[in-house]
Amino acid sequence: MKRNPRDIIFEPVVSEKSYDLIQDFNTYTFVVDKRANKTEIKQAIEDIFDVRMTRVNTINRRGKIKRNGWKIGNRPDTKRALVTQAVCSSIY
Repeated sequence: MKRNPRDIIFEPVVSEKSYDLIQDFNTYTFVVDKRANKTEIKQAIEDIFDVRMTRVNTINRRGKIKRNGWKIGNRPDTKRALVTQAVCSSIY
């Protein structure tokens, strides 16, 4: 059963490092569902944005332990996908 692409891709990552990756390597970073595999991520990105992707790398990030006074908690675990867009040579 095919899942909705919006259930796989949650949000783009907005940071200086992600913008450097876009400029230098044409690579975009997204927060994705922990259960999604690379094939599902690639199909979801291609369906949502109507572009062709060449490569998908994933990162499983553990949440940091944070402390506020006596209380100790932790941030949630996340999964990120680094997706490289195909460069179209016919434009140049």
